[in-house]
Amino acid sequence: MNGRVQGVGFRATTQMVAMRMQIRGDVRNQSDGSVLIHAVGSPTQMKAFREAIKQGPSQFARVSTYEETPMTDVPDYNGFNVVY
Repeated sequence: MNGRVQGVGFRATTQMVAMRMQIRGDVRNQSDGSVLIHAVGSPTQMKAFREAIKQGPSQFARVSTYEETPMTDVPDYNGFNVVY
């Protein structure tokens, strides 16, 4: 996720959205100013999660662009965590 996504509560609110939608995975800041999200759920869950995140889960966040890559080796995530 690129845009205004660091320092605006993006990771915490992404975690809240994911937990509400029963998405498993994690979210972390990247050194280039972007945010990386690993997310696992059913196709219906993922569609709803994707739409919620693209809109910016925080009122202060603004997503300008994002790239989606399917995971080939899916870890057994337990919940949805913010990685610091």
